[in-house]
Amino acid sequence: MIVQKYGGTSVGSAARIRRVCRRIADTVRAGHQVVAVVSAMGHTTDRLIDLARRVSDDPPARELDMLVANGETITAPLVAMCLQEQGVPAISLTGPQAGVRTSNHHSRARIQEIRPDRIREALEAGRVPVVAGFQGVTDDFEITTLGRGGSDTTAVALAAALGAEVCEIYTDVDGILTADPRVVPEARLLSHISYEEILELAAAGARVMHPRAVEIGELYGVAIHVRSSFRRRPGTMIVSEVPMEDRNRVRGVAQERGVAKVTVLGVPDRPGVAAAIFEPLSGAGISVDVIVQNVSTAGHTDLTFTVSDTDLARSLELVGPAAREVGAQGLSHSAGLAKVSLVGTGMLGTPGIAARMFGTLAAAGINIEMISTAEIRITCIVDGQHAATAVRALHAAFRLDQVEGPTSAAGPASAAAPA
Repeated sequence: MIVQKYGGTSVGSAARIRRVCRRIADTVRAGHQVVAVVSAMGHTTDRLIDLARRVSDDPPARELDMLVANGETITAPLVAMCLQEQGVPAISLTGPQAGVRTSNHHSRARIQEIRPDRIREALEAGRVPVVAGFQGVTDDFEITTLGRGGSDTTAVALAAALGAEVCEIYTDVDGILTADPRVVPEARLLSHISYEEILELAAAGARVMHPRAVEIGELYGVAIHVRSSFRRRPGTMIVSEVPMEDRNRVRGVAQERGVAKVTVLGVPDRPGVAAAIFEPLSGAGISVDVIVQNVSTAGHTDLTFTVSDTDLARSLELVGPAAREVGAQGLSHSAGLAKVSLVGTGMLGTPGIAARMFGTLAAAGINIEMISTAEIRITCIVDGQHAATAVRALHAAFRLDQVEGPTSAAGPASAAAPA
């Protein structure tokens, strides 16, 4: 059994849908059971969101999910029709019909359970189930969506629930690259990358894989093959261990735009204050990313964190009262930022990489507003207008366009690209 997921560009027109169906049909005729997961066509989701904002300044989250879930619901039956036209029995299923049960956080729901009874019935009847990705249903039968890139999550979760041999993620790039090729033309294809590395890259803004999809893949041991829907060639295998010949210190550089920064000024330095500030955000399902707390001076400190630009207004609404309650002295914020990250398991314990990164950005005239480090990642928050320049400078400084092999800290290897 193979689960194949096709992104929006792969099904962006009738001609592309026919091409996708030929690939599915070839896989079926090769003797495999196939479950297809599809995204909305092209920029359908963006157009639906834009339409919602034309009729409402602040579209209710529930109604927005009801609206944007239709993109995938349109694609699935089109693919099923096309497969039947090509002589392959198929049936389209919405996320709820496929048994995707989620939490009740609209626009950022998490899959809690898969009940794939109808998928198994279809497979046993010799049909290809074509599942609308990105969507699910709560226990109260409310339609939810999984966030941008959520069709990846649907596909990997279905592969785990069905015990599929592999989950193939088809996209508009050849696989996982050392950077976004639209920013760095010299970006190079990786043959393998570890779950840990791609998870960090995805979280850092490399849009080729949804972070939650990678988490599920690692948790359930799902083999994930990221490859092009336009060319029949191997892509990138996401695995537990990367072959030794592919191992380098740095595995990639990634960027994410649309970042906002919130600073709570003059926070009293006592237990429970940070929890009081972040708990309202957690309760609202707002993801907080980089967090930096200054050294305490005279019993007070500044606490800074980042959220997405789209969550900034709501974050300020929630954090403002909490900050006043704990006795903070004020609140400041800025939007239009970006985070730029280096990722690689080989970075752990290797001296010189952070210094080289900071020096490279300084030489490019790029100011660093925040720094966050983890075992295999270094992230810098910079002005959004300098993000592309930063990525190109780091890609060149760490020679990520070169064929992988043993390197020094000054010359490592690879990252990822958007779907």
